[in-house]
Amino acid sequence: MNLNKLTENIEQWAKDRNLDIADPSKQTLKLGEEFGELCQGLVKSNFNQVIDSIGDMYVVLTILSMQLGVDLGYCAQVAYDEIVDRKGKMINGVFVKDEDLKEFDYRPELSI
Repeated sequence: MNLNKLTENIEQWAKDRNLDIADPSKQTLKLGEEFGELCQGLVKSNFNQVIDSIGDMYVVLTILSMQLGVDLGYCAQVAYDEIVDRKGKMINGVFVKDEDLKEFDYRPELSI
């Protein structure tokens, strides 16, 4: 099943349960819970938990976007447009954008 069809199914599932008109603050808390489970899965090297958590977060974000009346694809496009031409450096396994590099004195010999 492709992502568009899967998203439609998630949206219908949410509508059938009136989640599309529920409180977005509660859905945001649910997102935090799922993120915590993702972090736990990563720390414990539990790949199945990582996969489940990423999927759960996608479901939660889909429903949250419905509650807020925003298109999830549009949100992704806005984020992509912001990063597409971004420059930066990998520092200790983390991409740091150029603007943030200017905020601190990075010296490669120092471990951050």
